[in-house]
Amino acid sequence: MYPNGLPQPETDDPTQHVFQGSVTRCAQPLQVAVARLLGYRWPDQQADALDAYADTDGIVCIPALLGERPAADRLTDMLAAAWGRDWHPQTLTDLLTAVGHTDSLEDWLRDTFFKQHCELFHYRPFIWHIWDGHREGFSALVNYHKLNHETLKSLTYTYLGDWIRTQELEAKANKSGAGDKLAKAKVLQQRLADILEGEAPLDIFVRWKSIEQQPIGWHPDLDDGVRLNIRPFLTVPDVGAKGAGVLRWKPNIKWGKDRGKNPPDSPWGEDRDNDNHLTLAEKLAAREAA
Repeated sequence: MYPNGLPQPETDDPTQHVFQGSVTRCAQPLQVAVARLLGYRWPDQQADALDAYADTDGIVCIPALLGERPAADRLTDMLAAAWGRDWHPQTLTDLLTAVGHTDSLEDWLRDTFFKQHCELFHYRPFIWHIWDGHREGFSALVNYHKLNHETLKSLTYTYLGDWIRTQELEAKANKSGAGDKLAKAKVLQQRLADILEGEAPLDIFVRWKSIEQQPIGWHPDLDDGVRLNIRPFLTVPDVGAKGAGVLRWKPNIKWGKDRGKNPPDSPWGEDRDNDNHLTLAEKLAAREAA
């Protein structure tokens, strides 16, 4: 029946490991397009023409910054390329209607994308929406898989720094609202700087690692997973939504005790408790003693 072997499994569900990254042949085109714009790749995804639209550093700001076009414009270009000759302005309207949104693509990115992303991917988001809490302020979508120390530093001081400089100029020119935007942006910059430093409670705690193996500052092991590494971004004082820290929405993530027991010789005891914090001094001292 299958002279060339069994056919490769296919699915239109982007939550499945075997999904191949198609924007047009999937159940959630907008979610897949945003992920691909941020440079995310599914394991079975093959190279195609849309790769040219993928961002290189995994940071796409919703407003125009550093010579980059607004996120909505870049996303529209990718969608148009995906649909090719079948693309029509009504296509975008239909895509937004399908996700329950009646306003613009930019509004969907600002207000709704991250909540729907969290819900779709079972509260393990790999595209994070970081913002300053102002409806017209700084907002950026970030690819978690590229969010190392240098990328977060770039977001904090290069992208956000450019936004702050613009607001400073507009505040000096007495432009309406610029002062409020400037204040919000500076608060966000300090929040991100605190995460970069990683002092408790903004540290990353990994219960299966000994104290000398724990990350110092924002130097995450991405393989430890979203659940643990997202914690500083949610623990930092809120800029907007309650309990969401610097994220646009609060995903349903908890850090209590997991089921089962650790082996008796585990570094943190037999309880699989993720709700722990370590100071920088404690971790540095442990590394020096190791």
